[in-house]
Amino acid sequence: MTQFNWKIQPKEVLHAGPVMPVMVIQNLDDAVPLAQALVDGGIKVLEITLRTPVALAAIKLISENVKDAIVGAGTITTPDQLKAAEQAGAVFAISPGLTPTLLAAASQSSIALIPGIASLSELMLGMEYGLDHFKFFPAEAAGGIPMLKSIAGPVPQATFCPTGGISPDNYLAYLALANVACVGGSWLAPADAVSSKNWPKITQLAQQAITDSLA
Repeated sequence: MTQFNWKIQPKEVLHAGPVMPVMVIQNLDDAVPLAQALVDGGIKVLEITLRTPVALAAIKLISENVKDAIVGAGTITTPDQLKAAEQAGAVFAISPGLTPTLLAAASQSSIALIPGIASLSELMLGMEYGLDHFKFFPAEAAGGIPMLKSIAGPVPQATFCPTGGISPDNYLAYLALANVACVGGSWLAPADAVSSKNWPKITQLAQQAITDSLA
């Protein structure tokens, strides 16, 4: 079992709120107001995906300027990306998959790695390293709710953040599962609202997601 010396544990990240917004930031000027709008709506855990040239700079800005935000990097696939996210100020990293190389790099990092799994074999590999909190990705394509229910039988100790195909229409059904701590989705930061800088709308979406999850 690998020893991880992380500032924050995956359990703390996944249990900090019911919904984790998947943020694709195209314009660096949008980073802080977008993050602040989500935090104002009650969502503290933010995943900034490394899909744009400004992603690392956005992580740095949000980490330094948005109080109470728990900032992480998404789409981490290599040790170099993990190191860059750490240097930018992220406290957790989310990967779409799981490899021994990435897990080994995480053992030398100060930020928590939440690897993605889509099969029991990947899940068992992660557990061999001592992990028990994972991203389930791509959730809908990988079997969705029936798959998570099936996993809960042989591996009840594993907890998940399903991402991929999660929407306002199905996220509450995922949250109802005993082995789901939170869900990840992009609907909380829709591209049209971000491009028009409609921050009140994003705050409203965050508030609605929190309210509905508690109903």
